[in-house]
Parts: sequence; structure tokens; C-alpha cells
Amino acid sequence: MHLSIPPSINYLTGHIDAENVVCKETTLGALEGVFANETQRAASAQDQVIYQVEMLPAQHAEGELNFGVSHIEPGSIGDELHMTRGHIHQRKEQAEFYFGSQGEGLLLMQTEQGEVSIEKVFPGSVHHIPGFVAHRLINTGNTRLSALAVWPAIAGHNYDFLEEVGFNVRVFRSSTTYEVVYMDKAGE
Repeated sequence: MHLSIPPSINYLTGHIDAENVVCKETTLGALEGVFANETQRAASAQDQVIYQVEMLPAQHAEGELNFGVSHIEPGSIGDELHMTRGHIHQRKEQAEFYFGSQGEGLLLMQTEQGEVSIEKVFPGSVHHIPGFVAHRLINTGNTRLSALAVWPAIAGHNYDFLEEVGFNVRVFRSSTTYEVVYMDKAGE
């Protein structure tokens, strides 16, 4: 019998400890068209890391699951809070789970018909993202927001949702905390 040590997760930071962790950084320069104020985004440091994803090597077979962690840095572009690009699954019927690890933020979910729901993300929070729902994480705090994710290997990611439909909600820094603003189709 062979005893092996599996990957582990630090639940307080969301850091995955494994030999073969895949890490991806998304900089401000890669987020053209994501923030409401494109002029402000373009004038800011393009190499600034907005979020990172750590994940175990991707599985691809039917019935398999993938596991990863998104880390969104605190801050804003203009007054709009840092967020992930957001996506809907290529296989739209596939659901996903998020688990809050550190920091505070929001999980924005939107159906293709434009119906929006928002959940607070905090250490220990559990979020079921149904199929046919686009989703993004937004950091509303002053520290890194981290959320663990488990999704079907066959789900895929469709980032064209932003251009095809777009999110109807934006989250801006306010004098006390944050403000959720519903946008019309023109983005105003």
C-alpha cells in the first residue's frame, strides 16, 4: 500500500499547496472594456495585477471536477471596485460552487434575460451558481478577496458574454462602503 500526500488548501488565505499548481494573473491591461470608465482604465498602470487564479491541473473528462481559487486585489478604477472579468459557462447548463475564504465582496449573478442577484462573499460563505447564469466576483473590502471554486470539467468559460449581453450592474466605492448601480443597455 502506498500512502500519498494530496494537495492542501489554506482556508484562511485560499492558497493551494501542491507541486503542480497552475497560476494565472490578470492585469489591468487585459481587462479592456470591463470597467465602466475605459479612459480611466487605459490611463492606469496596465501591468497592475487585478486578480489571480490558482488551480489544480485542469481535468477534461465528462464527470470530472476542477478546483481553483480566485484572489481579487482591493482597489478601484475610478470609483468602480476591482472585479473579475466574469463569464458564463460554454456548457451553459453547468453549475458551480464558490466558497468565501478571505476578505469581503460580492458575487454578481445574472441570467441571460438580465435578471440579477447579488450575494455577499465572506470567509465561510457558500454560493451555488446555477446553470445558465453569468457570474463575477467584486472586491468590496480593503484586503484581498479570495473564493474557492469547484466546477464541472466540461463547463468551459465563455468570456464573450461581456460583449454579447454584458452585466447590468456595476459596483462603485461610496463615502461609507459601496453602491450597487443598475445600468441600462447603453452602460449609463
